[in-house]
Amino acid sequence: MTRPLLEVCIDSRASAMAAIRGGADRIELCAALSEGGVTPSAGFMREAASWPVPVYAMIRPRGGDFTYSDAEVAIMEEDIAFARSCGLAGVVFGAALGGALDTAGLRRLGQAAGTMGMTLHRVVDTLPDPTAAISAAIDFGFERILTSGGAATAQTGAATIAEMVARANGRISIMPGAGVTPENAAGILRKTNASEIHASCTHKDAPMPRETDPALVRALVAAIDA
Repeated sequence: MTRPLLEVCIDSRASAMAAIRGGADRIELCAALSEGGVTPSAGFMREAASWPVPVYAMIRPRGGDFTYSDAEVAIMEEDIAFARSCGLAGVVFGAALGGALDTAGLRRLGQAAGTMGMTLHRVVDTLPDPTAAISAAIDFGFERILTSGGAATAQTGAATIAEMVARANGRISIMPGAGVTPENAAGILRKTNASEIHASCTHKDAPMPRETDPALVRALVAAIDA
């Protein structure tokens, strides 16, 4: 059986190097994780293309909700085009409108991504029923959905995530995220039957906020390897 993949979200170069040293399989490249992650800088995206693991850039023009104006969607299109020009493996984005996915906005952003990999982020957790996003995400060409099952943490939302995995039936990956630790990761994967998992692995006592701890990454890899 293939080991579940570990994606680590970071918002600094130091954290990225720590995640890679710790054994992360993929990086979610962000700025301002304190805001839930927004689009990283052009220079950060360009450098990240040289790292030895796949990198997916967060495409989010601001903090707050996920309902975007036409002008904001246009900015996101430009950011995706830049990420693509850098040679990044993929992008992470989402948009909502009136309690559902914003189909027009997502269509535009998907077209901008072209053949890049695409992750639908936790916008699904703001919807009344996260499972309702699965068919649309598949139609838009997303590879995976990052979700906590609509709960505060993936552990709390594990039952809903399991339902999403079952409904997806291998057509799209459902990736648990939010509050994932070395202590609970194996249980979340077992309960949900997910094939990949997302975490920040941040050092609680680090001098810089949201700094990734390579020891926590290694511990998480060991937990999901067991």
